[in-house]
Order: sequence, then structure tokens, then C-alpha cells
Amino acid sequence: MDLENIQSNSILDTRGLTCPMPLLKTKKVLKGMASGEILEILGTDPGSKKDIPDFGNKGGNQFVGMLDASEGHTRYFIKKG
Repeated sequence: MDLENIQSNSILDTRGLTCPMPLLKTKKVLKGMASGEILEILGTDPGSKKDIPDFGNKGGNQFVGMLDASEGHTRYFIKKG
């Protein structure tokens, strides 16, 4: 899957937030999404590079991947199961 051009259904901006807030906000937003939809998370917390992929593959969801953006944040993609 081409992460540069992926079409996300929802974008969650967690830039500037530290652990555990990015993960808590991700869980909350995913609960309200329909199966098959893609959530894009924008984050700057270094701990999220482990936390979000680990969480993204739980509960029937699928962690699609992550990209380091040139703007200094990371983009994460989770497909709702």
C-alpha cells in the first residue's frame, strides 16, 4: 500500500501530546469508526512509534504502516477491523 497517497477516512492530530494521550485518543476515535475505514494519526511523541503499531494490530484492527513526515511528525495508519 502506498502510504504517501493513502486516503484516510479520519485524521487525528496528536502532535505535541505525550504518552499516554496519543494512544488514548486513538482508541476513542477508532471506536466511533466503521469497519474498513482508515484512521490517520499525526504524532510527535517518540513512544508512539512503539505504542500505536502494537495497539493497531489488536482487537481485529490492522496497523497499515507509518511515515516520518518532512514537517517533523510521524503519520500512522490503522484500518478499523
